[in-house]
Amino acid sequence: MRVNGGKKMTKYIKADRFFYADHVKENGYLEIKDNHFGKWIENISGQEEILDYSGYQIAPGLVDTHIHGFAGADVMDCDSEGILRMSAGLLSTGVTSFLPTTLTSDTKRLEEASKSVAAVAGKEQGAKIQGIYFEGPYFTEEYKGAQNPIYMRNPNLEEFAQWQKAAKGLITKIALAPEREGVEEFVSAITKQGVTVALGHSNGTYKEAKKAVKAGASVWVHAYNGMRGLTHREPGMVGAVYNLPNTYAELICDGHHVDPVACDILMTQKGHNHVALITDCMAAGGAPDGDYMLGELPVVVSNGTARLKDGGNLAGSILKLKDGLKNVVEWGIATPEEAVRMASYVPAVSVGIDNVCGQIKEGYAADFIVLDKHLDLVATYLDGEKRWQS
Repeated sequence: MRVNGGKKMTKYIKADRFFYADHVKENGYLEIKDNHFGKWIENISGQEEILDYSGYQIAPGLVDTHIHGFAGADVMDCDSEGILRMSAGLLSTGVTSFLPTTLTSDTKRLEEASKSVAAVAGKEQGAKIQGIYFEGPYFTEEYKGAQNPIYMRNPNLEEFAQWQKAAKGLITKIALAPEREGVEEFVSAITKQGVTVALGHSNGTYKEAKKAVKAGASVWVHAYNGMRGLTHREPGMVGAVYNLPNTYAELICDGHHVDPVACDILMTQKGHNHVALITDCMAAGGAPDGDYMLGELPVVVSNGTARLKDGGNLAGSILKLKDGLKNVVEWGIATPEEAVRMASYVPAVSVGIDNVCGQIKEGYAADFIVLDKHLDLVATYLDGEKRWQS
């Protein structure tokens, strides 16, 4: 537990609204006790220490379950200092928990990336590392996106065990293409170990996707992007995203990756409780426009997008999760409550970390954000202490 200066104390936050996982409390006070959330109460006696956020709203710290880099750092740099820089920088985006995310690469490089995250997990001063997400390498080439196809291959349990050992057990999620050989056995084995399996970067059919879900896969990698679309004769991956129950769709709501109307259709099909807002952010997030690398691939960042120099494919995003949250409300496809939930509770549930983050709940670490009436970020708190403000 991170306790600032060893202080143990109780204070109360006064605000207009508090976003809980399944409801909103209007006005009143939220107790912060020994750096953890306590009870919400309607009135207090007046003797207590009060953080007065009258006119503002309190939401849980946001949870980014798919993020490759930020502030010039990339997980594939295999540099622990870079991971710490990401962690610190993410507080300005409202994110208090995240999964550093790898890219398709060779066995050794992915092992090094795992070690670099494991070396600093628990020592970070900003957003908390809640696991590692392996985006790849078990993909197929047709929808490679900004993943390097030379490393794509069939899933291998021994190889995965090697990475998990290097990661000290931190790999909580891995993405693969359902049409690869040996997928069902692989998915079945690693989900029994508590690892979440996501499906994407795939030309898979509806039937192939359904088999992988039956084996235990439960998340869709950045829905619509990097997957076979829906037609009336072959529903494909997108049809599977829409139609297979008890699965969660990652969604990049930057206005570039997915048209707002397509976002709306997805939310209507799956329900807001099964859509997890992500950024898929790369190193240029929170940094100026210019030339960058995404893993081994050169990228140009300009006009709000990151694109591969070779071919112009979208290469991750430079989205901040606080802006994705605001976008879906401004587009008229989610209420503020739904937007907050899709950026905090749903992503946490989708990877099984909702027992430690993603909601305001008694006993949880007091990681929260302050939003104004326009849903702009005003401040970010970690363990009950203000760590960033606008």
